[in-house]
Amino acid sequence: MFEKGEFIVYGNAGVCEVKDITTLDMKGAAKNKLYYILSPRHHKDSKIFTPVEGNKTVMRAVLTKEEADILIDNIRDIEELWVSNDKLREEKYKETMRSCECRDWVRIIKTLYLRKQERIAQGKKTTAMDEKYLRMAEDNLYSELSVALGVPKEQMEEHIASRMVPKEDGAKL
Repeated sequence: MFEKGEFIVYGNAGVCEVKDITTLDMKGAAKNKLYYILSPRHHKDSKIFTPVEGNKTVMRAVLTKEEADILIDNIRDIEELWVSNDKLREEKYKETMRSCECRDWVRIIKTLYLRKQERIAQGKKTTAMDEKYLRMAEDNLYSELSVALGVPKEQMEEHIASRMVPKEDGAKL
């Protein structure tokens, strides 16, 4: 069970603060069941009411500072998510986003960054689908790392890049 004031990852809503844990006096809500009242970090005026027990949505603690540091240190070793079949690609992106795992978000970001570079080199624009999933993965990852590391979300990409020491062979990402 999470504590009031704790930051958690809640499905596609991303990082949320647990504002309260209480029963709800609402039509359709079980009177004897506890609910989290969550405030999404990127929509402070929104509230999410979700049961403490029996929830089907992924709910997990935000990475610790140590876990975030290890993730950043290992970004180079995280494999891309290549799907050659265009029709299956979006389904794989959706499935990967639903995992709510930082390593999976890194996989999507790396994949879409490389796809973008390839398309630009071929004189093509990036696809709307690629841009959509790139934004979603970056938003989720940077929001969580921001909480874990105490670095503003807007500075997270730069923070990660500054920590990425080139490999001995001079290769990037």
